[in-house]
Amino acid sequence: MATTVLGPIELEVITGTIRSAEVEIEAAVERAARSPMIRDQHDYRVGLYDARGRKLTGRSYGSLIEPVFEFFGDDIHPGDVFFWNDPYNSAGSCGHVPDLCTTVPIFHGDDRLLGFAQVFGHHDDVGGCVPGSLPVQVHDQWGEGLVVPPIKLYDRGVLNETAFRILERNSRLPEHLRGDIDSEIGACRLGARRLTELADRYGVDVLEGGFDAIIENCARTVRDELLPKIADGVYTFEDYVECDGFTRKLYAMRLTMTKTADRILLDFTGTDPEAEGPINWAIDYCEGRFVRKWMGPVLRCLADSPERAAEIDINEGILDVIDVVFPPKGTLVTPHFGRPTGLRFFILIRALGIFAGALAKATGGRMPADHETIRIWGLHSRDTEGKLSLFREVLGGGGPGRPWADGSDVVHIVPNSRNLPAEFSEQRYPVLVESLELRSDSAGAGEFRGGFGYQKKIRSLRSSTLLSNADRSELATYGVNGGKAGWPYGIEVARGDGSTESLPGMIDGVPIAPDDLVTVWTTGGGGWGDPLRRDPERVRYDVAVGLVTEEAARREYGVVVTRVQGKVEIDEVATSELRDALRSGRGAVPMFDRGAYFESVKAGGGLVRPEGWSDPDDVHAVVDPATPAG
Repeated sequence: MATTVLGPIELEVITGTIRSAEVEIEAAVERAARSPMIRDQHDYRVGLYDARGRKLTGRSYGSLIEPVFEFFGDDIHPGDVFFWNDPYNSAGSCGHVPDLCTTVPIFHGDDRLLGFAQVFGHHDDVGGCVPGSLPVQVHDQWGEGLVVPPIKLYDRGVLNETAFRILERNSRLPEHLRGDIDSEIGACRLGARRLTELADRYGVDVLEGGFDAIIENCARTVRDELLPKIADGVYTFEDYVECDGFTRKLYAMRLTMTKTADRILLDFTGTDPEAEGPINWAIDYCEGRFVRKWMGPVLRCLADSPERAAEIDINEGILDVIDVVFPPKGTLVTPHFGRPTGLRFFILIRALGIFAGALAKATGGRMPADHETIRIWGLHSRDTEGKLSLFREVLGGGGPGRPWADGSDVVHIVPNSRNLPAEFSEQRYPVLVESLELRSDSAGAGEFRGGFGYQKKIRSLRSSTLLSNADRSELATYGVNGGKAGWPYGIEVARGDGSTESLPGMIDGVPIAPDDLVTVWTTGGGGWGDPLRRDPERVRYDVAVGLVTEEAARREYGVVVTRVQGKVEIDEVATSELRDALRSGRGAVPMFDRGAYFESVKAGGGLVRPEGWSDPDDVHAVVDPATPAG
């Protein structure tokens, strides 16, 4: 019998069941998907929504339901499956064409719309001018792949086979594409069953009251626990993409954050004009709901503890706390229809970084440093029968140093994404993984250092073509509150004739001969806090295990070590003297450190800001974590 009153225990059961359903949807996708990008590297997201399209879950970010309402209105029925990937007709939630979005409405009975289940993921290939559908040098979205506005793949349970045939025909890997979409539809239907089971148990009206409470809890938690830790005021910050595929320069994403007692306003005015190449990100749709939900989880870094931060779900309730303002059409975040968006993940990640940077200024440095960025590299080739081999990896890098801990090593900013194991890669593709190790000294120095990136060596066993969709290959991840910048991404090829070729981060179409060796280095996370305040014992340990060289220990941390019978020990007298000398000779410690490349561009006049926009980095570090914010 359905419950008529929703108490705290029932609300906790409903909340927990929805969270479990989200995990179950993800597991179902992985069990049935075909492409390595979806199944093995976990580059997809799921979400559960109520009948108004409000996101209930907070573990995984997802797309939006608004395109269903916009294109179909009330034409929503049991058995329908909605589908799209159009960056300009997805309410700002599908940023590039390889992201395919599948949405299933959830009904209780035949006519009561209860909500929606959704999966969207980065698929192997949807056409376009290069395998993988992420061309670097492309002038419009039509060169990036097949663009599908919101359609019905199933209409009241009837399959639209014609649409499926069009999708398959436009992919170089049609079996992967069809298998992935089928897995996502099945996973959504599984999630739908979990919500209908809740409705059977509690009744639809009570359950919808639970949905309201879940969303209200998010807004209340952010207002009560997190906003009070941010000083009221106006703060600016900016970060950059270093290339658009055609021109190597700094493309700026700018933010003015206005904090009041109960709200945050994020204004992107001042962001650079739209790019010729594929680094644009169309988010100025649907009141910016997607970007507000995307950026909202950054606030969890202000929780009282990491454990508490993990408990705070950022769902639709964040829209009651964060507002946005967009500049007029024609910027990186407000591109005109048709501008290419394939590598929009650089700007997408910069959105998190500029929010965190503004919050660092508003909290006396109590925010993590800059994290590693999304990058994809790979080799594609064809065998003697013409069959495509598309080996691609979404590589992890160093996490940020934080006010409470060092950064994590070789993690990925996309939740739960994973590296391809060597065994899988070698069995499936014509490659040999020769080594995979942490990259010494790549972490930004700090009282709490950044996480380390890694170094990977892969030998090609067949004539192939190399692609690299990577940012932060020159511009480093920034350090915060006196912390140092991490090391950038790099990729090079050792040729059979003994020559070595260093490649840009954004490139495709590079020929690779059999037996050529490709080395990839991923970014290290920025450091947090003054490195001269780091516990010397922690530096000694990093030297002993090979993460930090003795030279870097002296240069960055002022720690002098010796080796006695193979054992690394601290020279305490020399360390004290060196640290005193380094402190006296350096001057004021900056709040942000962006590394040598940025300083060289800035000194050479390569950074041009809008009229009235001052240098947002012109602020000194607090250094002492005990100093009050504001």
